[in-house]
Amino acid sequence: MSQGGEDRVHRRQGNSEFVSWETSNVDYASEKNKSLQVRYMYGIIFLSTNLVAWFIRDYGQRTIPQLHYLKSCGAGGQDCFHTLGVLRVSLGCFIFFFLMFLSTSRTRKLHEPRNAWHSRWWSLKFIVFIVSMVVPFFFPPALIQLYGELARVGAGIFLLLQLVSVIQFISWWNKYWMPDEKTKQSCSLGLFTSTIFYIASFCGVGLMYSLYVPKVRCVLNIFFISWTLILLIVMMVVSLHSKVNRGLLSSGIMASYVVFLCWSAIRSEPATDKCSARKQESGNSDWITILSFLIAICAVVMATFSTGIDSQSFQFRKDKVKEVDDIRYKYGFFHLIFSLGAMYFAMLFISWNLNNSATKWSMDVGWASTWVKIVNEWFAATIYLWTLISPVVRQAKVRDHEEQTVQEANDSSIA
Repeated sequence: MSQGGEDRVHRRQGNSEFVSWETSNVDYASEKNKSLQVRYMYGIIFLSTNLVAWFIRDYGQRTIPQLHYLKSCGAGGQDCFHTLGVLRVSLGCFIFFFLMFLSTSRTRKLHEPRNAWHSRWWSLKFIVFIVSMVVPFFFPPALIQLYGELARVGAGIFLLLQLVSVIQFISWWNKYWMPDEKTKQSCSLGLFTSTIFYIASFCGVGLMYSLYVPKVRCVLNIFFISWTLILLIVMMVVSLHSKVNRGLLSSGIMASYVVFLCWSAIRSEPATDKCSARKQESGNSDWITILSFLIAICAVVMATFSTGIDSQSFQFRKDKVKEVDDIRYKYGFFHLIFSLGAMYFAMLFISWNLNNSATKWSMDVGWASTWVKIVNEWFAATIYLWTLISPVVRQAKVRDHEEQTVQEANDSSIA
């Protein structure tokens, strides 16, 4: 073969290799886009399921008479509505997302079959979802009660993971807006933002005193608000300490979050209590109650979604090297968070009380809900303070170890 013919063959082979390489890249890009877009489909499924749980709790007994004839629902279908109805729907949602967790965990590459199962095959997944939602309505009430006990634990784990995700986000925000001295404009923006957050936090504390402590006898509310104020001051002092020196932005954002948790806890107090915020606000029109209810549902769905895609915050070893066919987020972790979120939503609808008979358009009301939120606030402050102090503690241990090593070396040389 002539030299020109060989050149044409090599050129043709090179072009075909280039085209196949380019096509594979296009395929990988398409798969990545599908895996990112499909997250919103799972979010819509999660939201729809929880709306079904609310509907069965408030209106199911009137509008779904077919459940009255199921043996597992008891006389008049009582065991498939209200609290147990919410738990049955929550169990169905949990089963679906837990099955997705088992079938997609340890997925690493876009060309794996588990990636296709996560991003496509919606007809089969729809069947799995329907079966998962229907089966719990045939379970006996004792098994549903057992799931309710387990859901309390799962909901607590969900709250803890959500706290870690929030604190990691606050740390990222602090690093982004409070860098080194080279970018003075960003530092100025961070200082301005931290000032706004702290002003809002202290104003929030003052507002809670004025609204939710109508009498001196409201000792519990005074304790909740005063302890929150102490936490704000402690976080500010620790973050400004010379050994920590983390600035005010992260502590300011965390202060606002802690104040929000305290306000949410006080609002969850039952209306029968003399110092209840709900009793004072009973004159509000119905549309405000409905709007608050819908906003609360959307907020929890968004929190579940954001925690689900934040798997990096829970990795002890960060993988910096990314290849073109790597997945963009951990599918198994994403579905695990949604399965725990189903448990958390159930607890919100029944106010963490398995014997609760919630009123219509209410969510997360009662002393159990109040104490869960207060403990969550204290956990949030404790975890944040530990993230500030732990680097200093580790440095001190390393320094002590080095000094001890030097001292032992000197002693051995003298001997």
